[in-house]
Amino acid sequence: MNEHQKVVIVTGASQGIGAGLVAGYRTLGYAVVANSRTIARSDDPMVLTVPGDIGSPGVGAEIVEAALRRFGRVDSLVNNAGIFVSKPFTEYTDEDYEAVMGVNVRGFFDVTRAAVRAMTSRPGGGHVVNVSTSLVDRADARVPAALAAVSKGGLNAVTKSLAIEYAARGIRSNAVALGIIDTPMHDPSSHDALAGLHPLGRLGDVDDVVNAVLYLETASFVTGEILHVDGGQSAGLT
Repeated sequence: MNEHQKVVIVTGASQGIGAGLVAGYRTLGYAVVANSRTIARSDDPMVLTVPGDIGSPGVGAEIVEAALRRFGRVDSLVNNAGIFVSKPFTEYTDEDYEAVMGVNVRGFFDVTRAAVRAMTSRPGGGHVVNVSTSLVDRADARVPAALAAVSKGGLNAVTKSLAIEYAARGIRSNAVALGIIDTPMHDPSSHDALAGLHPLGRLGDVDDVVNAVLYLETASFVTGEILHVDGGQSAGLT
């Protein structure tokens, strides 16, 4: 491996947005460390797959350690792994809370703490991107999502906090706040109804998200930004 080649960690990387991000970063020439609970070995020698539940304590640190052993550095981290459960607030269970907060918050904390340590251990700075939701900014009674608001709202806040704390070290922190994206988690029979939740009248594509993240990756003067990729959801209703 070229010692100047950059390395990115992508969580939730086995399918959908995560798989798109792996491919997108490879087009930029990055080596990729790809994590999800179950992920197959890659034929690409510059893609290291690390299976593990990001919500389990210690897994985030293990991912970063694997990146350092294989590639010797960490330049970027995309916290893509997430759990979304839509229910009326009083119907959420303790199990729902533990699952959502475990992945969305604990998972973020463990892997980001270890990744930022790695970024600060060498010159050159780094970049953290958090995947959030526009429901944090504009609640929708048709999609009750209090646990998303608690967990992803926290990610929006910490995105700005890290941007300021580490600006002098050359580490940027940004987020993409998404609308509903066409991924395998959505039954095709629901697509028309889900499209109607966006002023643009369609679901987002994985490429819409990948292009936004790669923009932030290359936008060296942008930090502390919450970039909405949501078909106009956060702007209002038509």
